[in-house]
Amino acid sequence: MEVIIQAALLAVGFVLLVKGADWFVEGAGKLAERFGIPQLVIGLTIVAMGTSLPEAAVSVSAALKGSAEITIGNIVGSNIMNVLLILGITSVITPIAVQKSTVKYELPFVIAVSALLAGIGLTKHVVGRIDGVILWALMLLYLGYLLVMTKKGNGLPEEGEDAEHDKPMPIWKMLLFILAGGVMIVVGSDVAVDAATALARIFGMSERLIGLTIVAFGTSLPELVTSATAAVKGKADIAVGNIVGSNIFNILFVVGTSALITPVAYAANFFVDSIVCIAAVVLLWVLVMKNKRLGRAGGACMLVGYAAYFVYLIL
Repeated sequence: MEVIIQAALLAVGFVLLVKGADWFVEGAGKLAERFGIPQLVIGLTIVAMGTSLPEAAVSVSAALKGSAEITIGNIVGSNIMNVLLILGITSVITPIAVQKSTVKYELPFVIAVSALLAGIGLTKHVVGRIDGVILWALMLLYLGYLLVMTKKGNGLPEEGEDAEHDKPMPIWKMLLFILAGGVMIVVGSDVAVDAATALARIFGMSERLIGLTIVAFGTSLPELVTSATAAVKGKADIAVGNIVGSNIFNILFVVGTSALITPVAYAANFFVDSIVCIAAVVLLWVLVMKNKRLGRAGGACMLVGYAAYFVYLIL
């Protein structure tokens, strides 16, 4: 009975996280529009960070509760899942075109920041406040790069292309969406971490395994839904950019913010997971380097890679 209750609470936590992030992004985006902030800036900041809000809320909540393995497991697991599972599924549905800038700059940057996080964690076994400052500085550098690229006309994923047809939202409703979304994210993360920790104890599973699988999947739901929907609608070319951006924000924004609030322990048993996290992006880079395209064969290769990693986790 306890298992059913905790599983239900975990599901409720994930629903609150996903819906809360959706409402928060919508309310904040509309409010920024109302005050004349360009759609581009909204997309680069509020929307981009919004997809990382579930990871951020869960990671900070877990870190504050002393469940450091859920914090790191959530981020590392989400990033592995984003690349191997979500892009694998998306590209099997339909081949994905990849922008030149993504291949030339963004994928190498993801590899670099993934290696940086692994290097910090595995040598010091903690991501401290100074490390948090470094990660935040890199995030601001990345935002600056995105702004420069867009001014050059290299384009970014389109956000809400039907926005011009939307009816204007009253300010009170925007504020309500922001407030309700924020509350749902905080409550959802609290419930999800408690339920995940309880399930880990019931089944004798480590917090690392829970963080790398169940929690990572729950917080990656926005990316999964967005990418799969884009593929079905024939707009899969935005999927790689979205996933790459999400992985960058997960490391720089989420881990950086968590470390600024409280030092985050990085256990030595995350060595293999850290290597897989880096290798997944390297595999993606190699697959798209020549033709600027992720085809079905490449997607199948990535899914096989995730299946092998999942088998390693449960054995």
